Amino acid sequence: MAKTARRKPGLAIKASLYDALSKLAKKNGQTRSFLLEKALEHYLQVVVPSESTVRPQVMEHFRRSVDKNRELHRLLAR
Repeated sequence: MAKTARRKPGLAIKASLYDALSKLAKKNGQTRSFLLEKALEHYLQVVVPSESTVRPQVMEHFRRSVDKNRELHRLLAR
């Protein structure tokens, strides 16, 4: 297996998070680095994309609400 390029970031995190990470790593027989990499991968692949898009059903509800309340919005804008 080819080696993956690595970087060593100097991270300062909450002591309580570090302690929880260390306990979990020890319990599962994993390294802290492995767990941090998995957490970052999940954040970048799942969380970030979902925060930048709105679910279609949410937008549909929003548009219906705007249409339904258009006259009220016009009156309030006066």
